[in-house]
Amino acid sequence: MLRILLFASSLYLISSCTMPAQKGAIPDSTDRLMPAFDLEGHRGARGLMPENTIPGMIRALELGVTTLEMDTHITRDKQVVLSHDPYINPEHDLLPDGSEIPETDKHKYVLYQLDYDTIRTFDAGSKFYDKFPQQQKLATYKPLLSDLIDSVQVYLKQQQLPQVYYNIETKSKPSGDGKLHPAPDEFVDLLMGVIEAKGIAEWVIIQSFDVRTLQVMRQRYPHVKASLLVENMKGLNKNLEALGFIPDIYSPYYRLVTPRLISDCHERGMKVIPWTINDLSEMKRLQEMGVDGLISDYPNLYREL
Repeated sequence: MLRILLFASSLYLISSCTMPAQKGAIPDSTDRLMPAFDLEGHRGARGLMPENTIPGMIRALELGVTTLEMDTHITRDKQVVLSHDPYINPEHDLLPDGSEIPETDKHKYVLYQLDYDTIRTFDAGSKFYDKFPQQQKLATYKPLLSDLIDSVQVYLKQQQLPQVYYNIETKSKPSGDGKLHPAPDEFVDLLMGVIEAKGIAEWVIIQSFDVRTLQVMRQRYPHVKASLLVENMKGLNKNLEALGFIPDIYSPYYRLVTPRLISDCHERGMKVIPWTINDLSEMKRLQEMGVDGLISDYPNLYREL
């Protein structure tokens, strides 16, 4: 355990990017702080603990991650809450009384249509989740981003650990505007309101499949790092054209990664951090190929790298 934490700490002593800034790129004063090789805990440590919860994030820190990856939604009362799904998911969530959510109600409890005080009453950690049978089960809840940040920062101070990054996804898409989430500009402003109030902007990466939120980020908050999530087969040039600028990180589904993609991204000054790799042999293959980090549900596997 000590070896893992010391390894994680040492990553901050080395700059992860030695390439010159692209012509016209917005200067980024936080480059010197980025890990040389970024070890990210997907939704905390989803393979081991309930996803997007405070206990899951703390477990990831115990395992020596350099970045906590998480998803965010907006509630009816304009709070930023951690959740991958836009609704209370019956696959791994329970009703406030501990009973199962009926199949007929699987999309009933939309976060954007509920106040946070109501969302917090649902159990997000006690139900067995067959996709991740190793998950430790415990009664927990979907936390506010602000509460998660407070808990992480206190833990880092208590354990005398180095600062970690927060890789925060905006869960949005055009068809969900006004139904599952606010429009991109409001979503981004609410999210950044929390981040700036907590004083951690230099340690934040905003990621999304939705180029609209990243475009708003670059226009309004150019000092914050951006990561483009990719799962399509359109290719690097088409995806960057749709985005309209060069992000700090290009984050594709791991099976889309090739040596040529890595080379092309590095030539443009972007890191390549693929998702979501849960097999040790695949982790090693990608590391040897030259990626700049990994995102995994099982951050315990990082000790084998």
